[in-house]
Amino acid sequence: MVELIVGKKGKGKTKVLLDKVNGAIKNVNGSIVYLDKSTKHMYELNNKVRLIDVSGYPIINADEFVGFICGIVSQDHDLEQIYLDSFLTTAKLEGLDISGTLEQLEEIGEKFGISFIISVSLDKEEIPAEFQDKIATAL
Repeated sequence: MVELIVGKKGKGKTKVLLDKVNGAIKNVNGSIVYLDKSTKHMYELNNKVRLIDVSGYPIINADEFVGFICGIVSQDHDLEQIYLDSFLTTAKLEGLDISGTLEQLEEIGEKFGISFIISVSLDKEEIPAEFQDKIATAL
């Protein structure tokens, strides 16, 4: 499952994402991973959430990012949710079509029973048509 939080940069997507992840702790039996472009939000996350600073890894393009996600999934059989902040930056998709990567994440989610909650710095109208129904919050 893929859920999108969309809106231009500076609209408050990260706060919505942090509220969601911290609220999810009570309802999740497995583990939660939060991927971001830095460790800036470390102290705003519940200590049960595993924060991964993606900028510390040599990811060059979206395919490598999906491989990185698969590596995380393969190491944690209790993984239930992955939160992706700054998606366009961490997935190396700035200025590119996000459809293929979102489709891959959707497939991974379905196969392994993982929910992806993703913040995307695009307006609702800029999200590809096939993912309009995945928008949970538009700011």
